[in-house]
Amino acid sequence: MKIVTYNLNGIRARLPRLVEYLDEQKPDVLCLQEIKCDDDAFPIMDVRAAGYDGLWHGQKGFNGVAILTPAAAPPTPRRVGLPGDPDDTHSRYLEAEVNGIVVASLYLPNGNPVGTEKFAYKLAWMDRLRAHAQELLAEEKPTILAGDWNVIPTDDPDDVFSARAMAHDALMQPESRQAFRRILNLGFTDAIRARTPEGQVYTFWDYTAGCWQRDAGFRIDHLLLSAQAADRLFDAGVDKDYRGREKASDHAPTWVEIEG
Repeated sequence: MKIVTYNLNGIRARLPRLVEYLDEQKPDVLCLQEIKCDDDAFPIMDVRAAGYDGLWHGQKGFNGVAILTPAAAPPTPRRVGLPGDPDDTHSRYLEAEVNGIVVASLYLPNGNPVGTEKFAYKLAWMDRLRAHAQELLAEEKPTILAGDWNVIPTDDPDDVFSARAMAHDALMQPESRQAFRRILNLGFTDAIRARTPEGQVYTFWDYTAGCWQRDAGFRIDHLLLSAQAADRLFDAGVDKDYRGREKASDHAPTWVEIEG
């Protein structure tokens, strides 16, 4: 069972790439982020024409998440929006159950510039996610938190092309990393590093300064597995070549395969 997270950076702009990916890779679950359209504008007919259906939580021009599955195995909705702040209007969290597995598509706040309310919102959002993740673990179901976490876990070149260049970015601040580790240490497994403990694995390459051509990327798309999901881990990786295609997203699809 292949479960993929893919920040599209605009579903309308990347619709050909989305349909192409569905046709070529045929994932069992595809978690999308930054669809950047409201619910009424989601291109569901194009998705259905590709043999898929799903759930989405949109927001015009910003954010937005979705979970797609083959039409024959529709997801069961569990939650729209992250609990803990009734005044939060950002569309950043969607949760469903697929074939007995709880899957969340999440898009964490970027948090830049550091020292502003945007960074405070990022950290508060991660605290809320940790509280909800604890509740999910208490259910003792196979659970996968999949998405664009906007956190580079380490300074290691395996995770980031240049720690110095990114030193002042919200993605690499000690507070961001601590919040990420607090979630991971609840009992989750980082699928990518479970399968590739050492070696460069990037999931994002900026459009500017020839980052893709120079392979100046970093790892911010993560799939965290509960113990019940990690016990079924078969493989994990990045479909890197999709980043190099025409009018591609600046993220590459990142995936995990679990048995069953």
